[in-house]
Amino acid sequence: MAHQDTIKVGITHGDINGIGYEVIIKTLNEPHMLEVCTPVIYGSAKVAAYHRKALNLEGLSFNHIRNIGEAHSKRINIINCIDDNTRVELGKSTREAGESSFNALDAACIDLEQGLIDVLVTAPINKDNIQSENFDFPGHTEFLAQRFKTNNYLMLMVSETMKMGVVTTHMPLSEVAKHITKEAVLSKLRILSLTLQQDFAVPRPRIAVFGLNPHAGDNGLLGKEEIDVILPAIHQAKKEGIIALGPFPADGFFGSEDYRKYDAILAMYHDQGMIPFKLTSFEHGVNYTAGLPVIRTSPAHGTAYAIAGEDKASPESFRQAMFLAIDAYKSRKLYQEISKNPLKSYHFNPNQVDENVNIEEEDDQI
Repeated sequence: MAHQDTIKVGITHGDINGIGYEVIIKTLNEPHMLEVCTPVIYGSAKVAAYHRKALNLEGLSFNHIRNIGEAHSKRINIINCIDDNTRVELGKSTREAGESSFNALDAACIDLEQGLIDVLVTAPINKDNIQSENFDFPGHTEFLAQRFKTNNYLMLMVSETMKMGVVTTHMPLSEVAKHITKEAVLSKLRILSLTLQQDFAVPRPRIAVFGLNPHAGDNGLLGKEEIDVILPAIHQAKKEGIIALGPFPADGFFGSEDYRKYDAILAMYHDQGMIPFKLTSFEHGVNYTAGLPVIRTSPAHGTAYAIAGEDKASPESFRQAMFLAIDAYKSRKLYQEISKNPLKSYHFNPNQVDENVNIEEEDDQI
């Protein structure tokens, strides 16, 4: 049985025809992982054995369990969630793989909802083959937001280099502008600021906000969203004690390495944030779903069908996703304990702006 103080990490196997099992196995094959958590894979012992053989790691053993109560703290636990006859077809997108992705995710969420596991780390899914009556979402983020009953969530990409949030996520570019509203930007700023405080232990986070248009609109010449929407959202955020600065032109912001001055960045749409993030952090980046009542992370990469089964996938991003989930869980617990005790010296006053930040001087970047 797992020791009650051990953080139980639920791991969903994702698409069985991709690199999910490869990065999971490579990560958990490191002895020290069992010192920091109790890993529980929601997937298939048969499929896991298939991938283990492909990696020539026959010495690696799994602890087959029927439920989370049987998890052992010093073993790699695995709960069977799919039909034993499910076929592995490396590098191919199949309906069977989509069904197995969902079944593992659903089983893990049930245990997460009941507090039987502490955090969730999801291996990559194929966003097309997983679609069904049970899963009608653009990705994990939106599914988990509905599952855990929140409309206020944020896809936050995390690395040692930067933390990148986005206002709009998985939608056509043609739809983006109408979804950039004052309330949408303000909502994401609130989530981002609180997440940095409670899950990343940053007492007074500084957030850089991007414009939507080239050159952040050039004072209205190239678009008015910055003046009409984004700047009012920033002003309101500041009234609430959030240190938000901008809007900044995205290209120059990275060209000048200004991103190093901030605890996080809020981009307006997917590619605006993901391109610079993945350019700098693809190998070790982590996808963090902010705003949930639970902790969920995933690697920043996808299923990588092209190299599935070839022992070429780096486990670094998945490893970092594991560590981030554990660290965020500990940070949130500490934050909640401190919040319950206002006499603690660390208690954060959201209206107390960092004395080193001159907001007026850095205001109105457009």
